Amino acid sequence: MASQPETEHPKKAFGWAARDTFTQNYSMHGTHDSQSYVVDLSQFFFFFRETGEKDVAFKIQYCGICHSDLHMLKNEWGNSAYPIVPGHEIAGVVTEVGSKVQKFKVGDKVGVGCMVGSCGSCQSCADDLENYCPKMILTYSAKYKDGTITYGGYSDSMVADEHFVVRIPDGIPLDAAAPLLCAGITVYSPLKYYGLDKPGQHLGVVGLGGLGHMAVKFAKALGAKVTVISTSPNKKKEAIENMGADSFVVSREQDQMQAVKGTLDGIIDTVSAVHPLVPLLGLLKSHGKLVMLGAPEKPLELPAFSLLSGRKVVGGSAIGGLKETQEMLDFAAKHGVKPDIEVIPIDYVNTAMERLLKGDVKYRFVIDIENTLKASS
Repeated sequence: MASQPETEHPKKAFGWAARDTFTQNYSMHGTHDSQSYVVDLSQFFFFFRETGEKDVAFKIQYCGICHSDLHMLKNEWGNSAYPIVPGHEIAGVVTEVGSKVQKFKVGDKVGVGCMVGSCGSCQSCADDLENYCPKMILTYSAKYKDGTITYGGYSDSMVADEHFVVRIPDGIPLDAAAPLLCAGITVYSPLKYYGLDKPGQHLGVVGLGGLGHMAVKFAKALGAKVTVISTSPNKKKEAIENMGADSFVVSREQDQMQAVKGTLDGIIDTVSAVHPLVPLLGLLKSHGKLVMLGAPEKPLELPAFSLLSGRKVVGGSAIGGLKETQEMLDFAAKHGVKPDIEVIPIDYVNTAMERLLKGDVKYRFVIDIENTLKASS
């Protein structure tokens, strides 16, 4: 009988995993109006490989909770492989390095983001864009080249090829560093690639969640004028006073949208729910760029005329390569860019997921792995 993927490697690890997709439960009140989807993550033992000659092994101290974790747990993208140990915003301290590792030593502060492997030979890999490699290996719910399942950062330890490990600068605490490894690079990369990193540009940021608040902070650090576009009027004070945004627009208020029409050089759209694009395109100047970072589970409507008028562009972006991720971390340390986080114990993770579904987090949950991940006897 073939062994299970989680038992094929020699080194034992412990984490929290989901064994199946979300199930629909009633709330405590038991009413149909209060139905909600909840995830049931629970304790899970698994194994990972011995530290190879180019591998870095590290003890995980913190792991951020990304909205992608919810998508994967719910199998909304149709590619989830269970059991799932989520987590791709992983920060920790090196415990062992392979004989040919050159960049790290025991005791270094390191991180792993959304990927742990790629082919290494395609054009994307050659261009330091491993995130666009057709054989890119996700940090969790994917398969290594040996066929075993990858497990993520809701766990106590990890081993990864040094190429996919980044150094966390001394100026960034590990709990704050974790969300930068996904949310941070996801907004930093398109700002650079689409030329929206020039001082004096006027940028719009749609949504003030985990990605959105990082987009505001990086854009301001790059010297841009920033307008936050949100459906929630109650986020105005926070966007301007705490995040440093220059102005705030409620997208449901036509007079506010009209006042910004044709003034933006670019828009970073972080919303993962289905929403209209035409009003956003109307806010752009001619030649403006609307960059999609969210991943709604249903297609969005995009009439061609909205692009023809003003030669506007709709683009997308997904995380970043390893070279750019390190660049982002160094930039964040130099300019004091840090996410707003709520640090939680591992046994709060299911509640945190329910809150994340409701948008009830400012602005990133980070699990304190080191102090709270304990296996019950």
